[in-house]
Amino acid sequence: MSLKINEIFYSIQGESTYAGRPCVFVRLSGCNLRCSYCDTQYAYDAGEEMYIADVLDRMSEYNCRLVEITGGEPLLQEETPELVRHLLNNGYKVLLETNGSRDLSIVDERCIKIMDIKCPSSGEKDSNDLENLKRLGDNDELKFVIADRADYEYAKKILDLSRSLSPGSPAVHFSPCFGKIDLKELAGWILKDALDVRLHIQLHKYIWDPHEKGI
Repeated sequence: MSLKINEIFYSIQGESTYAGRPCVFVRLSGCNLRCSYCDTQYAYDAGEEMYIADVLDRMSEYNCRLVEITGGEPLLQEETPELVRHLLNNGYKVLLETNGSRDLSIVDERCIKIMDIKCPSSGEKDSNDLENLKRLGDNDELKFVIADRADYEYAKKILDLSRSLSPGSPAVHFSPCFGKIDLKELAGWILKDALDVRLHIQLHKYIWDPHEKGI
């Protein structure tokens, strides 16, 4: 059983409640969306076929038990849930970053799912499968990339919907779109509305060149 892998690298986790921790990233090839601010267009097509056993071998080179499966959109590949299970069964803590357009119920419940809700500025708002809000548990997370006030208002609306539908209490991140909105402005909106969310920056882009691959 093989998957198309764009890259495997070791870096600092930058986009979840695990931000700041060393993490191994497995980036899968392919994406069904074309967000306006996408910073991983190189993962749309490029990659190499790897068996799950080979992925595990590559990861064993790093002394790290935290792994994130990302993309592209990892759930486009039907073998991804099996990769998640293998990693979990081998003692890894597994994060799965997904655009939420695919059914999350196929993913092992032990996996921490990070659902990236697409706001209007992404150009992909209509691709959100909001039924996935019902499939999130206490250990899962929601992320909204916000570029302007319209995105912020949309995120608040979906946040209210999530809290009415979700059986769990996923962590919520409001992430400023890099280079598109001032951090102070977004922080001010959150404080004014007294939102119970995390103001979340892409930490790795402040450590390294934001255009660099494998970070």
